[in-house]
Amino acid sequence: MTGITLSTGFSNGHVSYWVASEPTPPERAPLPGPIEVDVAIIGAGLTGLWTAYYLKEANPDLEVALIEREFAGFGASGRNGGWMSAKPAGMFRRYAKGHGADAAIALQNEMFGAVDESIRVARAEGFDEDIAHDGLLHVATNRAQLHRMRGYLAALRQQGWGGDHLVELSPAEFAERIRIDNALGGYWTRHCARVHPAKYVYGLAAAVERRGAVIYERTTATAVGPHLVRTDRGDVRARHVVQALEGYTVSLSGQARRMLPMNSSMVVTEPLTDDQFDSIGWKGGELLGDVAHSFTYAQRTADGRIALGGRGVPYNFRSSFDQDGRTAEKAVAQLGARVLELFPGLAGARLQHSWSGVLGVPRDWSAAVNHDRQSGVIVAGGYVGHGLTGTNLAARTVRDLILGETTELTRLPWVDHHTRNWELEPLRWIGATALYAAYRYADRREYASGSPRTHPAARFADWVSGRAG
Repeated sequence: MTGITLSTGFSNGHVSYWVASEPTPPERAPLPGPIEVDVAIIGAGLTGLWTAYYLKEANPDLEVALIEREFAGFGASGRNGGWMSAKPAGMFRRYAKGHGADAAIALQNEMFGAVDESIRVARAEGFDEDIAHDGLLHVATNRAQLHRMRGYLAALRQQGWGGDHLVELSPAEFAERIRIDNALGGYWTRHCARVHPAKYVYGLAAAVERRGAVIYERTTATAVGPHLVRTDRGDVRARHVVQALEGYTVSLSGQARRMLPMNSSMVVTEPLTDDQFDSIGWKGGELLGDVAHSFTYAQRTADGRIALGGRGVPYNFRSSFDQDGRTAEKAVAQLGARVLELFPGLAGARLQHSWSGVLGVPRDWSAAVNHDRQSGVIVAGGYVGHGLTGTNLAARTVRDLILGETTELTRLPWVDHHTRNWELEPLRWIGATALYAAYRYADRREYASGSPRTHPAARFADWVSGRAG
């Protein structure tokens, strides 16, 4: 690796740095055999945990069981970048097409509120350690990014981000917050908070158990049917079944093409010195992203490191992925190089840990909460990388659907929003691989040319993937 090196004790995989940095919670018992409950939830990530939390809050008498193959927080909930962002967990134009622009704006407004609600519960339940509600910065480091960013801001303002929701920053204004090499401008929004993912999900799991829900770990759900979850330890019968597996949906019988498990990889540095942080001017808890096609996301951690992520190897053939989260060596090198591209002054820094996880991507890149009232099955997810907040809003929506209430949440346009399955292999792998190759190529050409126009390769990739418009 050029410039940035690996620490002597560099770790790759082992779920995530977040999980490795926290004491291992006591192992929970597996399902003891066939049971019958009011609500069975598949997956003890944030969607499942939030759903259990709000159901038990609304009706303490409900019997709620969560079925988890590994341990609570093993998946994306314990591996993500720690961005509690209000960015939409789907495409505005798709929600607006079926329900109108006002309904799509209502969904965006609920995402704003979900950031505050998530923090409120964390503080009330005592797992708000390391949360910093300092907002989100995006930086443009070439002319094409700057032009694209301004068009994106104009679109967001028409989609509910009015008033002081977005603040465009000049290079000098951006440098007052973080000094990024070659920054041409950027923007800030207050609608984002930094979290330590493992502390957050472990705290929520404990709060769920205090309210009386039961989490069964080391129990593999294999199939879902009407009012039924089949597992390797017995059948779970329930009036309502909530499927909350995100990228792990591929593990269920007959659902291999419902979600594409997209890989996202991260690295984290060793603790940085005060002088190193002074050199980049990153004093607060703002989250940081860029406007490149091969998107980068980062945070300054509460323990004085920089954690940075990106797509790495975005998709593996036949939706396979490393359960333990090992990152390909070339992806570690790419992410390490990106640290130095943004912060050349950190050339002496060393990487301590790298890991990977999968997020669930529906074919139309838009999250949904789908309720089959006859079978009692609710499927929630597909947050396309915005699940730290999307899970909270989805769970409260699921709660209202289970309780049979008609509310503002059950009228949101992602309720009963259906999309087709992903293509068969090898088309799925060819498409995903070519898509991100095109994005990486477009990024390189935009830097090399200095043109303010988005490169045609990226525009074509947006059109092919369905993300254009």
